Amino acid sequence: EGKGKKRNPLHDFKKTGELMLIKINKTLEVKTKLLNTTEQCAKRCSRNKGLSFTCKAFAYDRVTKRCHWLSFNSLTNGVRKKQDHAFDLYEKKDYVRNCIIGKGADYKGTISVTKSGIQCQAWNSMIPHEH
Repeated sequence: EGKGKKRNPLHDFKKTGELMLIKINKTLEVKTKLLNTTEQCAKRCSRNKGLSFTCKAFAYDRVTKRCHWLSFNSLTNGVRKKQDHAFDLYEKKDYVRNCIIGKGADYKGTISVTKSGIQCQAWNSMIPHEH
């Protein structure tokens, strides 16, 4: 990247316009705050700054300029999607993409079976294979 250019924090997020997530499971956490831009929301979510949970997504209310940081995303059990024209949903790509880059050590997606349907070995297990 060039000198003086800062990386856009939104790069790590997948945007879905006019969508909000509603938590059915009451144990899932949300924190909100007034912020002027989606970039500010993204930066806070990426750094988990001021949050008591790992931020997996945020929804930005364009009308009230309020950021809603979420401990969940659209793939989480106990969550439903709601069409809402005031909101844009931004989900961390690491938690919604199902591809492995490199050796997959940082993989956070949802696929846990091989192409042939065999359950994947847990990362913390050396059985049946060593890493």
